[in-house]
Amino acid sequence: MSVNAISKRYARALVEIGTEQKKVEQFADELDGILAAFSEEKNLRLVLTSPTFPFEKRSAILTEVAKKLKLSAPIRNFLGLLLEKGRLQVLPQIVAEYRRFADELSGILRAQVAAASALDEEQIKVIRAGLEKQTGKKVILDTKVNPELIGGLKAEIGGRVFDGSLSTQLKRIEDTLTKG
Repeated sequence: MSVNAISKRYARALVEIGTEQKKVEQFADELDGILAAFSEEKNLRLVLTSPTFPFEKRSAILTEVAKKLKLSAPIRNFLGLLLEKGRLQVLPQIVAEYRRFADELSGILRAQVAAASALDEEQIKVIRAGLEKQTGKKVILDTKVNPELIGGLKAEIGGRVFDGSLSTQLKRIEDTLTKG
């Protein structure tokens, strides 16, 4: 089974549990916490995903990490299941899919917006409002600066790219002029 299919299956199951318990957002925060721990402590992730370490020791380590992070029982059980099934290395993909499913349930879309220079709060508010009007959903923006754009914006939302950057417009003009 592919990593994509595995991550979707586990994420969907966890979203269903979160929905039943009305803890979808709490679970997302807890999953983000465990991913942060894994990225800060590379050896932790390596030990927990390595089949060369005995399962009992990996399970004990995971239990201690869960206690330190104050993870809820459902998330502790979920991580234990991933460890038991040898799927802990897929956790980043599972978390990404979980966020996507949780956002769908909540009617939220996440958008990445790149601009040639930093955007102020008013500009962000106008962009968010425009994207919300376009999609009919609540939009959460992640903004970043990309000086290669020269000017304008480039937004990606729901797999669609809206490119209003000056560099793209100049490229189109160049293509038009060279084609005659």
